[in-house]
Amino acid sequence: MFTDMVGSTAAAQADESEALRLRDEQAGIVRPLFAAHQGREIKSMGDGFLAEFDSALRAVQCAIDIQQHLHERNAQPGVRPILLRIGVHLGDVEQRESDIFGDAVNIASRVEPLAAPGGICISGQVFDQIRNKIPNRLEKLAPTALKHVVLPIDIYRVSVPWEAPEVPSGGVSRSRLAVLPLANISPDPKDEYFADGLTEELISALSKIRSLRVIARTSVGQYKSTSKTVAQIGTELGVTSVLEGSVRKAGNRLRITLQLIDVNTQDHMWADSYDRNLDDVFAVQTEVAERTAGALRLELLGPEREEIRKEPTSDLGAYELYLQGVHAARGAHEGMLESISYFEEAIRKDPRFPDPYAALANVLIGLAGDALAADEAFPRARDLITRALELSPDSSDAHTARGNLALQRDNDWAVAEAEFQRAISLNPSNAAAHFWHGELLKTIGRYGDAVKEFRTTVELDPLFGVRHFALWMSLCLAGDFDSAVALAKRWQGQTPERPVMHLALGLIYAQAGRKADALREADLAEGPLGRWAQWTRAVLWAHGGRPDEARRILKEMEETSRTAYVSPEWLAEGYAALGDREKAIELLERDTGYGARSLWINYQDIAFDSIRGDPRFRSMLSKAHLPTEVRWARASEGVPPENRKAAPGSD
Repeated sequence: MFTDMVGSTAAAQADESEALRLRDEQAGIVRPLFAAHQGREIKSMGDGFLAEFDSALRAVQCAIDIQQHLHERNAQPGVRPILLRIGVHLGDVEQRESDIFGDAVNIASRVEPLAAPGGICISGQVFDQIRNKIPNRLEKLAPTALKHVVLPIDIYRVSVPWEAPEVPSGGVSRSRLAVLPLANISPDPKDEYFADGLTEELISALSKIRSLRVIARTSVGQYKSTSKTVAQIGTELGVTSVLEGSVRKAGNRLRITLQLIDVNTQDHMWADSYDRNLDDVFAVQTEVAERTAGALRLELLGPEREEIRKEPTSDLGAYELYLQGVHAARGAHEGMLESISYFEEAIRKDPRFPDPYAALANVLIGLAGDALAADEAFPRARDLITRALELSPDSSDAHTARGNLALQRDNDWAVAEAEFQRAISLNPSNAAAHFWHGELLKTIGRYGDAVKEFRTTVELDPLFGVRHFALWMSLCLAGDFDSAVALAKRWQGQTPERPVMHLALGLIYAQAGRKADALREADLAEGPLGRWAQWTRAVLWAHGGRPDEARRILKEMEETSRTAYVSPEWLAEGYAALGDREKAIELLERDTGYGARSLWINYQDIAFDSIRGDPRFRSMLSKAHLPTEVRWARASEGVPPENRKAAPGSD
């Protein structure tokens, strides 16, 4: 067994004597429980222990007992929480004097960081010994690569009562569903867009069932043409059921084959084929949503049923153009730029079709300040949102776009929050609305709330790295650097080949004050790098004391800005990290002030520390309705007083 105290690094930096007192207190709780369960303390690592047991069952019972005692202690009023992670593995060890060595010890040390604060994780070997011997539920985690461990290891979470998921008001359990990409079996391969678009439409239709949580398309899209089983997919996405099938489009005829599968039993909850004309496609979507709700025993409320049965357009040509836009927008910036013309043409064909208005507005906002000049993209998006809401006042996507406009263009936090909350109430599975709401909460300093919102986002979109990065950064700002690093390293272990993951982890290390680790990750990010990745590498090099390499990248980006849009705020942050204050301020004042208005995105980054006290920078923050004083955790200072209670529990 390995135990580790969460947040001990930040606590020691904030108040070393208090941190030492808490370490001694947790040792006083843990040590007697080792003895009570016939365990043997091998060694103490200051804020954690390595212990050995003669029985896997006793080890797990001890772990549960430890967490129970700490939970009861933390529930007392006025105490600073003590949160431990515990990992347990079973295997042979070699005794050398008072210490133990071997692969089993190494693996146990890798299992422990996978546990949540206050939680317990065990390996598959332990699971095999204790299943059906303890009353606690054992939940298998998504496959995770353990560092320096060659063979795959199954990991399970031991559920404890105080970790039980919340049940929504009314006692309705939240079923979780993934709609896998429909296979295109049409004679014309160019009809791929229709299968992809119809997948998106089924996700949208099923998301209107408020008691159902539907995984976002950015995660399910990764299973296109997969050979993985439903059981594997269900485990990786954390869903209870999967909808899969195919679509064949030939002229005006459609054949859609679908089946709803229970992940746990592999049973078909229903399966059917729909041979219809193209103009019946909306009726098929309605029938699928209603049938799925029935199979999952979910009650469809009157407004939900009415919304599901609504046909957005009578012009099938406009609908197909819209689907082509949806298909294109799944790509990177190039695809999003391509989608614009499809959405524009769909609007021209049917000016009363609300969906392309909202979709185009969200694309423009997503590209503003990056691939498109903000002062061109935002005004146009505003007009599109107005029209979308005139045609469909209850469009969750349109309310998300309006919230985003208030956040990114107007810096109007009250309007932004109201719009995001409205979007989420209309579609609780709208991962984008949850994500941007989290970004707003992070911007205005409500870090505990931001962490909760980003956790919801990750649950809805578990395979999209951007969602995870937002969670890690919020944990850093809340002062829980240890959790941020542990989660980032876990995610990196699942996608080790992606250079961007090294850079994301590098930013987390930098925020946590670990310059050497940040530089190492920047150097490991090899291969073709997009604009964001180049900028991130420059910032990490500048922050880590390698100015020449950082300046080279920033100069290249400035050259690119002569022929393509490059955010002045990105360049400004790079030069601020280099300590070039005048250059940074000048860049922020460019682009009719948008560089300053976009500060909400990154103003809390450590790269801006060199100009944080500059009156001009403070004036920019004030005009953007942002705080001019540091209110978030700093690696060198620990957790700010107003966040100290919220930060540990936020993970």
